[in-house]
Amino acid sequence: MKTVVYLDTCSIQRPLDTKDQIRTALEAEAVLGILSLVESSKISLLLSEVLLFEINRNPNQIRREYALEVASKAKDFVDMSARIEKRSRELVGQGIRFFDAVHLASAEEGRADYFCTCDDVLLKKAGKVTGLKVQVVSPPELVKEL
Repeated sequence: MKTVVYLDTCSIQRPLDTKDQIRTALEAEAVLGILSLVESSKISLLLSEVLLFEINRNPNQIRREYALEVASKAKDFVDMSARIEKRSRELVGQGIRFFDAVHLASAEEGRADYFCTCDDVLLKKAGKVTGLKVQVVSPPELVKEL
């Protein structure tokens, strides 16, 4: 069974960020490596309705088109549902920001093995969530896991 990965918006966008810090450069390379594993069918990418919504809201055309190209590589898709809404509210109750909660709930619903983000606040808060059904990691951590 293939490993299923959910990349949030900030991790998808990381390769387009200015690489003036070592961390940013490492994360960008890690994301590109993850995407190469997706393209070679070694892992599966999970896409969600909320992720598409967030990508399409991006006013920067280049970033939006790049993210949509990445999203097109996903084999699985999670539609918004009452279960995701309910789980999102539970996660917000545990200190997760609203959009992050919907992303996490979508990743759980799609049975992702990993939720990948560059967001330090989310990484820290997700580590304190009880009963989370997906492992939340940074891009370099995900590369080590894979």
